[in-house]
Amino acid sequence: MTITKPIRRVAIIGTGVIGASWAAQYLAKGLDVVATDVAPDAEASLRKFVKSAWPALERLGLAPGASQSRLTFTRDLPTALAGADLVQENGPERVDFKKKLYRELDELLPADVIIASSSSGLTMSEIQSDCRLHPERCVIGHPFNPPHLIPLVEIVGGTKTSEETIRRSVEFYTSIGKQTVRLNKELPGHVANRLQAALAREVYYLVDEGVVSVADVDTALCWGPGLRWGIMGQVMLNHLGGGPGGIEHMLKQFTGPITAWWKVLGSPTLTAELQKKLIDGAHAEAGTRSVEELEAERDEILLGLLELRTKRSGKAEPSDRPVRVLRESPDLFGASPI
Repeated sequence: MTITKPIRRVAIIGTGVIGASWAAQYLAKGLDVVATDVAPDAEASLRKFVKSAWPALERLGLAPGASQSRLTFTRDLPTALAGADLVQENGPERVDFKKKLYRELDELLPADVIIASSSSGLTMSEIQSDCRLHPERCVIGHPFNPPHLIPLVEIVGGTKTSEETIRRSVEFYTSIGKQTVRLNKELPGHVANRLQAALAREVYYLVDEGVVSVADVDTALCWGPGLRWGIMGQVMLNHLGGGPGGIEHMLKQFTGPITAWWKVLGSPTLTAELQKKLIDGAHAEAGTRSVEELEAERDEILLGLLELRTKRSGKAEPSDRPVRVLRESPDLFGASPI
């Protein structure tokens, strides 16, 4: 049976950094949001975050009916779930916690309510394993921080997740302006975090070996390939790197060098000494700027990039954009000429 139930009310479970950002995103899209968290100061922190995020969301464009007044908060889980069309779960990254929570959600919610987890690394097969009634409506809907600004959402089903749930999840996230990627296979860390982890490993190795300072490795990344990655993905950049001959020419020219570099990439151990080197380097690079000031700097530049990309794409509606499907073949490592 095809379910076409519209999603107008979202329940947010867990209102930390990710949950609060999701709440702001959903409110900006004109949805009703009910949030729940057991932390004593959760409601005040949530409302403070939404208020601080609102000017950026106004700058990006609010949906008709968008209002901070559509946010409600309760510490009672069943109350939060009442009338919800979708649940966005943002609990601790502990599989035992999530399995217990999902078993409870499965018993409390109607069968047509999607339960989406923001988990950054756990697999849905593990999370949904104790759901006895409707595990087919459970799915990973993993955002990138901060969700109210970064468009990416990784969608991953578990062994018991239905194609109907995948379809509805893709349609929903796309409808609120997200760029979705569907993973055809479950992997710890999904895709984007695995890409980050691969890069972080080499960054830490280069610092550990004394090849480059923390500040300089960050400069090399954000003022080099990082600028291009904000525009196009690795494979498309490879296509451009081949010039008129495209990716065919690029692979012919650079397969040898790239595979040679793979063989000498580092595998550092995060010893206490290396951690101290990274910590000292990060504080030196930050200088007098606080975490809040650095976040504001990041978000201001992100907003500019998002506005530029929206303008460049002719302000196409998100629903007109194709969903990217990730295959098993890995992306090529980015060499400087490509």
